[in-house]
Amino acid sequence: MRGLRSGFKFLEGVVIADAAFKAWGSSLEELFEAAATALFEIMVDTKSVELKVERDFELQNESVEGLLYDFLSYLIFLKDAEMLLLSRFDIKIKGNGGYQLSAHVYGEQIDMKKHELRIDVKAITYYLFEVKRVGDEWVAMVVVDV
Repeated sequence: MRGLRSGFKFLEGVVIADAAFKAWGSSLEELFEAAATALFEIMVDTKSVELKVERDFELQNESVEGLLYDFLSYLIFLKDAEMLLLSRFDIKIKGNGGYQLSAHVYGEQIDMKKHELRIDVKAITYYLFEVKRVGDEWVAMVVVDV
């Protein structure tokens, strides 16, 4: 669950045809959870997504940027392959010569009668993509292809 010091903000004027957001958290786990929530908020009001389906998965990457890119891309895969909308993300990340992520995510199947879908996210882009430590926070900039 996201802490009090995590969140996200949609950025206007950064890209014309795509969507962009900045996410932040006091830990990598909070940053990843905030970025995942921002990703699904682009597509749907996540408050309308009930916690009926759960998925577990693990990812690893040499860099934290690569791990966030892979994580968000995998969430898009779950949305497309299993027609899942997700609204809760419990993340654990270990860093020891690389980064390992364990995720337990919650959501439900897309229901066209229930969910008011916004725009569909096709992919995460590398344009302006970054993850960095700023003071005592982790901050990410993400542009998505819609």
